[in-house]
Amino acid sequence: MFDIEAFTRIAYLFSTNTSLERNVHPFISRGIHKSLPVDVKNLFDNKHYAQATFEACKYLDNLIARLSLSSENGKSLMMTAFNESKPIIKLNLGKTTSDKNEQEGYKFLFAGTIIGIRNPRGHKISVNDDEEMCLEHLSVISHLLTKLESVGYSII
Repeated sequence: MFDIEAFTRIAYLFSTNTSLERNVHPFISRGIHKSLPVDVKNLFDNKHYAQATFEACKYLDNLIARLSLSSENGKSLMMTAFNESKPIIKLNLGKTTSDKNEQEGYKFLFAGTIIGIRNPRGHKISVNDDEEMCLEHLSVISHLLTKLESVGYSII
């Protein structure tokens, strides 16, 4: 005979935050990019969320400097490296209006990540991010890293 109560209990376990889900690190469940330094994960695991975000942003900034062979950093680096007219880091062929729009959009995403996410954590005395905010920031950075990989850049 079919036990509806037992079935309901099992279904409930799969529909809530169960022990199965709790054993998966948030970096895995959120798809946080594996190239981020181990320090980022360690800081996150020790609940130093703002510092984890800051370190991930520094990694991104240093990566773009390396890929573009530039000594610049921060917003100016991003604006130069991803400039839609003469990009150092090309995200597409740059032939169509759509290509140029995409290049420009990512220029602002990279620059915005640096000035909007990194800078407050580097210049303010106490920024208190919670776990979810940190994961959202790391997801943005992960997306940018994945975009670079998708067009052939080595980020290791």
